[in-house]
This record gives sequence, C-alpha cells and structure tokens, in this order.
Amino acid sequence: MSKTLLITTRTILTIIGLVIIIDCVALMAVGKINFGSVVPFLVGSVFVAHGLFWQAIRRFFSRNLWLNRLWYALWGIFVLWLISFVIFIYSLQQQIKLSQQPAPSVAAIIVLGSGTVAGKPTPTLAKRLDTAVPLIKSQPNAVVITSGGVGFQRTRSEADIMATYLYETHGIEFERISQEGKSTSTEENLANSQAILEEKGLSITNPIAIVTSDFHTIRAASIAKHQGYQQPITVASPTPLSIRYNAWFREYFAFVSGWLLGEY
Repeated sequence: MSKTLLITTRTILTIIGLVIIIDCVALMAVGKINFGSVVPFLVGSVFVAHGLFWQAIRRFFSRNLWLNRLWYALWGIFVLWLISFVIFIYSLQQQIKLSQQPAPSVAAIIVLGSGTVAGKPTPTLAKRLDTAVPLIKSQPNAVVITSGGVGFQRTRSEADIMATYLYETHGIEFERISQEGKSTSTEENLANSQAILEEKGLSITNPIAIVTSDFHTIRAASIAKHQGYQQPITVASPTPLSIRYNAWFREYFAFVSGWLLGEY
C-alpha cells in the first residue's frame, strides 16, 4: 500500500470512527444502551484505533505467522460483514419503496414511538406522526393507536405525548386515539397493541397500518409477521438527510440484534 493511500485510509477510518462513536455516546447518554448502539460504538473504536495506531497494530500482528493470519482473517470477516451490510441496505431500500405507496383501506393504524424531549416528540417521532395524519383523516373508521412507554428519566408515556401532538398540531380528537403506554421496544409496541385491537373487536388478521421511520420498516414488518399480523402494511416517514445514513447503520445492528433475540 502506497504511503499516500495509507494516510488517506487512516484518515477516513479515524473520521468515520469518531462520527460513529459520538453518535453512539449521545444515544447511550439518553438511556438507549442496546445492541444497536453498543456494537457500532465498538466498531467505531476499532476504526479510530486503526486510524491512529495502524503501524503499531500492523507490527504487532506481524510478529509471527499465526498473528499475521489472524490479521488477514479479521479483515476477511470485515469484508464479509460489509457485504452483508450492503445487502441489508438494498433490501431496506426495496421495503421503503413499498412503504411509500398509498396505503389501502385498513382496520387500524399503529404509530410506533421513537423518543421524546421535554414532553415533545423528537423530530423523528414528529415525522412519524405527521406521516400518519393523512391516513388517519382519510380513514375515519380506522382505530388509531399511539404506542410508546415511559422513557428514561421521563414522567409521561410516549403514547400520551404522541396523542397530545396529534390533537394540538393536527386536530385529531383524543377520543379517537387509543394509547399503549407501556412498551419500550418495537416488539412490545406491536405485542401490547394487540390487546387494544381485541378491545376494539379487531384481529391481527385484519389489514393494519404500522407507521414508522423509513429505515425501520423492514424490521417492523418482520416483527409484526412473526407475531402473527397477517396483513401488516408499513407506512414510511422520511428520515432527515443529516441523520439518514447513520440511522441505516444503526438499524443494521438493531436488525441483527432482533434476529439473535428471536424477534422474527
């Protein structure tokens, strides 16, 4: 590897690693300590370490034949991971395209939570709610469920804050909104919403719209199908360009985590 290419590679690794670390630390600082934040943090740390200490790391692995083989094996694993990541992003793009098509008639509309700040929806959650409004207004007979529990160092449930936002911002009557205020994950969002559906005389065999962020659609659909939702229809809200690619990166690890935990 030429000296110029090596310096460029090290610089890119360091910058990417620092961006990943800062993002993950910000997430963990607000209580989002999970596979989707811890693993990227470790990956970012490895990137920064290689960017700053490439020569020392290379000398260490070059000490003997087995360490040198381990070095190449680790890079081989990284390449395989990168390929799997590209496949995931391609699949995600296909799911997003499907989720952006006009939704058919549905029996219920479930809006998944995504965090609050100072009693208000985060920009990501606000996008989900804004995206749900046209569907809610166009299908007045559909049951509306806001789903999200009480977050870290919070006193109100996401479901309550979401319902308040829909009422104050878009004029959706409180009486029309059912609140599922105990869940702390997508799996719980969808599982706990089933009780509300039953109370309303509905079944998970009915067509049900699930409103979530575009990057989250593939995982939400997979979890819903695993739980027995027979006609889940994901409705995608846009993710701001400034955080879009980082969100895709974290979602890859969250998807792997869900698979390992048997969520789908």
